[in-house]
Formats: sequence, C-alpha cells, structure tokens
Amino acid sequence: MTGMLSIMQKLDKLRRIIATGFCFALFGVGGLCLTFVVLPLLTRSIKDKTERELKVQGVIQKNFDFFCRTMKSTGCIDYRIIGAELLRQDRNCIIVANHPSLIDYVLIASCLPQCDCLVKAAIWHNPFIKAIVKAAGYIPNQAPDSLLNDCSERLKYGNVLLIFPEGTRTTPGQPSTLQRGAAQIAVRTGTDMRLVHITVTPNFLTKEKMWYQVPDSKPFFKVEVKGKIPVSDFLTADSQATAARNLNRHLAHVLFPEPEQ
Repeated sequence: MTGMLSIMQKLDKLRRIIATGFCFALFGVGGLCLTFVVLPLLTRSIKDKTERELKVQGVIQKNFDFFCRTMKSTGCIDYRIIGAELLRQDRNCIIVANHPSLIDYVLIASCLPQCDCLVKAAIWHNPFIKAIVKAAGYIPNQAPDSLLNDCSERLKYGNVLLIFPEGTRTTPGQPSTLQRGAAQIAVRTGTDMRLVHITVTPNFLTKEKMWYQVPDSKPFFKVEVKGKIPVSDFLTADSQATAARNLNRHLAHVLFPEPEQ
C-alpha cells in the first residue's frame, strides 16, 4: 500500500512518475519529428513504395529502441528481451504475443528493422499517428477480405507480421479471449506463428490505468521469444474454419498456460 511506503520509496515513486512523463513527452516529440520532418524527406528521396516502407520501419525500430533504453536508463522500467536474435532471423512469419501493457508493441518492434503490424482501424483517423502507420505500410484491421489480401501480400515477400490476438490490452485478473483473426490469417496463408510471451511485474500501463499511475516498485518487463507453431499441424482439419478454430484454441493455451499446481 502507498500509505505504508517509506519517505525514500515515496520519493522514488515520484521520480518515476516524472521520468515516465518525460519519456512519453519525448515519444510524442519523436512522433511529430517523424511526421513533419523525416517522412517528407523520405517521400521525396525514395520513390519506390516498398523500399520507402522498409526504410520507415527501420527508422521506427531505431526510435523505439531509443525510447525503451531511455525508459530503462531513467529508471521508469527495467526490461529483458530473451531470444531477440530469433525474431531477427524470422522470415515469412506471424509473430503473436499476449498484450499486458501499452508498450508491448514498442518493446517487440525495437528488435526488428522490418516489422509489419496489424493496427486498429481507428488509428488511421488519429492525426498524430496516421501519417506514420501509413508511411510504414501497416495494415488496418478492417474488412476481412482486404485484410487477408494485404497480409498475404506482405507474407509472400518474406515479411514478418506482428499481431496481438487479444485485440486489446489484457485486463489483470480477468480471463483473456482471443479473436480468431490471427489464426485465420495463418491458416489461409499457410504461415507459421512465432510465439512471444510478455510478463510485467508489477502491473504497469494496463488498460485500466493512466501512465502516471505507477506501481510502488519499478516494473520489470520480461519479453520471451518462444518456439514456432507450425500451421501445417492444423491444416489436416476438414475445413479452414475448423483448422482456424483448432489453431486459435491451441494459441490460447500456449499464450495463457494454466498455472502450475
């Protein structure tokens, strides 16, 4: 409880609130610089759309890496990414991860010079983010047919695609439900899945709390890159719909394993 903290602990918590505010302000300034300085320069200098999208994704990766390192160096958080080299080696792969916090995507994408991402359609109407996600070639989660075609096109060229199957951040203490979109894409494109599991202790930047509601102790993010799920194991089902249901059921089990007794 906050009321039981020592003076030093309270001061440390206040320092982390200020540092977190600074980091997110820096993140916002970086986004504005990308939108109004970097992206226009890249648009003029690189005419090929695919080449330009890859360049933008590389710039985003460097910015995300800088943001994560800044959060760590200022004491806002600590984190460890286990198996980042596996992500960098993946080609023609769907990365699926659980989603406990606001910066899950940032942590994963900070390791990947190339990373397509499935984003909420609402983001495309956000004036501060729209230009960046469009320039990076991210895929809006909208009409199923166009979504599948877009994902299939990217995966055909060997790209990696990051999807959070929950569709939104996890609510601590409540069971999670997976949408079937990631499984449908994997089955219909014949693409294997790379599993990533994220834990945050204590909870921080969850769906229910604002950025300034920091925990009493410094949060630790553990990002574990795990094995692949071969989609071929599920394509023996009678139909693609059945295969997607079976894959989604398996995905829920491995993303949220039952606690050991």
